[in-house]
Amino acid sequence: MSEYGALRNAVVPGTFDPITNGHIDVIERAAQIFENVYVCIAHNPEKTPLFPIQERVEMAKESLAHLDNVFVETFDGLVVKFALQRQAIALIRGIRAISDFEFEFQMALMNRRLAPNIITLFMMPHPRYTYLNSSLIRNVASYGGDVSPYVPASVYRRLIQRFNLPKNESIK
Repeated sequence: MSEYGALRNAVVPGTFDPITNGHIDVIERAAQIFENVYVCIAHNPEKTPLFPIQERVEMAKESLAHLDNVFVETFDGLVVKFALQRQAIALIRGIRAISDFEFEFQMALMNRRLAPNIITLFMMPHPRYTYLNSSLIRNVASYGGDVSPYVPASVYRRLIQRFNLPKNESIK
């Protein structure tokens, strides 16, 4: 047993609007390290999401179904409270570029202040995903660009429906 608790649980918080292959890469690696990984799809009043929260949950569940120790849930409030409720010892945050670090660093320090026993781990995605983020995916898709290599097939289908785009025939 560690000083952080019997279970080695982690939380991966975010808005996931939509979930991308970069998110999945980080979550898959977290699932190799921790017993249970909770993907916390948070309500963020500062953002206007493209997809309603329940649809984001469905996309995440579909995209992560191959991982037996990953659970997708929603939460409205402080992520550290969600983590405490799940007996998590860590928050996992993806860092794509140095521009992400300053915000994430500030957030990690505040979370440490609020819940000193929960650590923040920064994980780099695979280099092929370092430039990806949900905003970029939404923007490119809204103009008819092919984002199929960067999101799971189920997410791509929903983007096609949302923006009324022609379907890439390689996606079934």
